[in-house]
Amino acid sequence: QVQLVESGGGSVEAGGSLTLSCVVSGDISIGYCMGWFRQAPGKEREGIGSIEPAGSTTYGDSVKGRFTISQDNAKSTVYLQMNSLTPEDTAMYYCAAGTDFCAVVAGRVSLRESESDWGQGTQVTVSS
Repeated sequence: QVQLVESGGGSVEAGGSLTLSCVVSGDISIGYCMGWFRQAPGKEREGIGSIEPAGSTTYGDSVKGRFTISQDNAKSTVYLQMNSLTPEDTAMYYCAAGTDFCAVVAGRVSLRESESDWGQGTQVTVSS
């Protein structure tokens, strides 16, 4: 079992930036892929980015060039730096971990089928 706790959400104006953090604990497999997905009201969950154990990252088309995922293994923390935010980025953001989460972000596995764990989420609201 993996525990994930997100923080850093909040309200920001369009064009602004936020950095989300996710502290990970528990039974972390060496092969785990970490990342983030989001869900806006009335919309499907969207895998927005992932980072492999070796550090390679993948991003969804809607955030590519604006969002950056990084990890600090010493702190067991994964970060999501979000720049140039728009109202369309308003959503609950979830940190996820699992051997197949990279495949979720790549579109090869649905989140519903995924065996990944995720946290309680942190709300991001972007005003125009």
